[in-house]
Amino acid sequence: LQMLEQQVVGGEQAGNRELKEKRRRRKKQADERRLRLLGALQERGEDSSQQVLLRVYDSIQEEVRAKSKMLEKMQEKLRAAETEIKDLQSEFGLEKTDYLSTIRRQERELLLCQQLLQRVQSLVRRDCNYSNLERIRRESVWDEESACWKIPEPVIEKTHLP
Repeated sequence: LQMLEQQVVGGEQAGNRELKEKRRRRKKQADERRLRLLGALQERGEDSSQQVLLRVYDSIQEEVRAKSKMLEKMQEKLRAAETEIKDLQSEFGLEKTDYLSTIRRQERELLLCQQLLQRVQSLVRRDCNYSNLERIRRESVWDEESACWKIPEPVIEKTHLP
């Protein structure tokens, strides 16, 4: 019974020493090749998760466990990246809303200033250089250092009749 068991457990050629030696040599060659590939990957700086793909496994369960662990790590990285994307999108949305409200407020202020100028322009004397707003705009210069406009001084031009 033991002889039959030994033959059945190892297959037909369980006692074949040549076959065992051949398997041992193949495993040794595969291990050497794996080590060379790992060395090449480490020289290139590849991710350590790639090492699991080059590993020689003794059983399918061991391979399944190793690849399941790698899958869990990748899923965790994916969840972290998705969370980061959502955070950035919400931050971008808040900034966009803030910029739009600032633009609307500035447009209202600009409209107010334009309406005030139109009303006040009729009150300015005709012989003053401020009676022509287009001329004032042309003569105004932006000063980078002080970050403000240099506007010409108001001058009243007296006209003398002969």
